[in-house]
Order: sequence, then structure tokens, then C-alpha cells
Amino acid sequence: MGSRHSEKIIIVMPAFNAVRTLSFTYNNIDEQLRQSVVLVDDGSDDGTAEMARALGIKHVLSHSHNRGYGANQKTCYREALRLGASIIVMLHPDEQYDARLISTFAEFVAAGTCDIMLGNRIRNRREALAGGMPKYKYFANRLLTLVANIILGTNLGDFHTGFRVFSRQVLENVNWEDNMDDFSFDPALLTKAVYQGYRIGDAPIPCRYPADASSISFAGSIIYGVEMLWILLRYLGARIGIGRDYFL
Repeated sequence: MGSRHSEKIIIVMPAFNAVRTLSFTYNNIDEQLRQSVVLVDDGSDDGTAEMARALGIKHVLSHSHNRGYGANQKTCYREALRLGASIIVMLHPDEQYDARLISTFAEFVAAGTCDIMLGNRIRNRREALAGGMPKYKYFANRLLTLVANIILGTNLGDFHTGFRVFSRQVLENVNWEDNMDDFSFDPALLTKAVYQGYRIGDAPIPCRYPADASSISFAGSIIYGVEMLWILLRYLGARIGIGRDYFL
């Protein structure tokens, strides 16, 4: 990949109790990129940080207590920017996402084709369900992704993926620091990026839900869905001049 020579890729892993899946995920990363991994342990009690260091991950940061998925990503992105990343890859360390595709996805950003690239787990219903995605998650994903595409004018296949690639410019200019510290961090960041005119693309990745994969609870999914719809309503308001500051 040509961008390896011209772009500095940093892979960030927001981790919480990931000791059973971290090794698999990390070992699937291209060997040339493994020295560019940042793992932030969000107060795990299973030795995630210790395993990360044992695997050879150079940049391991730990929160003293669990601060939330969004707060974890904030620490990830601050560190990636501090390290001088020009392309930032956010990868969940839970085996759900194929780390071998990092270079392929990063190339879209390096070439200037997209400012953000997302891994789309849902090529079709049969494949997603066969990969282990719970039915309620599948249908909630389809509904919320459809609503987001209609409101934002995008054409994305999976708005909720844990495999995302950003250009440095996006993370320097989108105000993600003001996002909530829970799972709504992700749709807030993407919605703000759309509002600011950044180009978001996606490409298919395998859908797999191993038994040890991290997963938001059913109750958490309901809260997430409500918060995402609120963000989208705020986006509609901002388009007519109400509450624009949130998106700038």
C-alpha cells in the first residue's frame, strides 16, 4: 500500500474486558502496522492492559475506572493525534472486525477518495444473521441506519460499525470532545462530520459475532437508539438554524 510510506497510520483500540479476544484481533493486524497500535483500557478488571503489553503493544493507556465507551474513544483520539497520525483507524478489539482489511480501508482515505471509511457488516440479512448478529440487533441496525440515511442524505450500509477510518482533518475539526461518553459518541461524531461536509464511504467486511465479543445490552440498545434519534433531530434543527453550535 503506497500510503504506508506517505501517511502515518495509527490504530486505536477502545478496550474493556477484552482479554479473551485481544490477541486474535491484534495478531490479524498487518505486522508492519502493529507498532502503531494504541490501546486504551477503560477500567477493565480482567487484565486487558497487562495482556496488551505482553503482546507488544507500545502505547497502552488505562483509565482508573470505567468511564464509558465514548470517553474511551476520546482518549484514543487524543493520543493518536498527539502521536502525529494522519490516518486514524478505530478498531474494536473483540474479534468482530477483520483487522486484515485495515490497509485496504486506509487507502481510501490516503487517496483522498473519502474522509471517513466505515466497515459495513451487513451485505445481506442471511450473511449477517449467519455471522451471529442477534436478530434484534440486526433489525434495530437496519431501522436506525435507514433513518440516518434519509435524514443525513447518506447511503451507508452500517451506521453502527466498530471499524472506522478517519483522516486527521476530520478529528481535528469535528468537535467530538463535546459528545457524550456513552455509545451515542459514534453517531454524534458521524452526524457532525456529515454536517461539516466530510465525505463518508463504506465497504463490506465479514460479519462475525464470536461468543466473547463485546455487546451492548438490550436496555443499552434502547437508550442508544433514543439518543441517536435525538442527535438526528438536532441535525434537522441545525439545518434550519437551530442549535448549530453543537455541530461546529
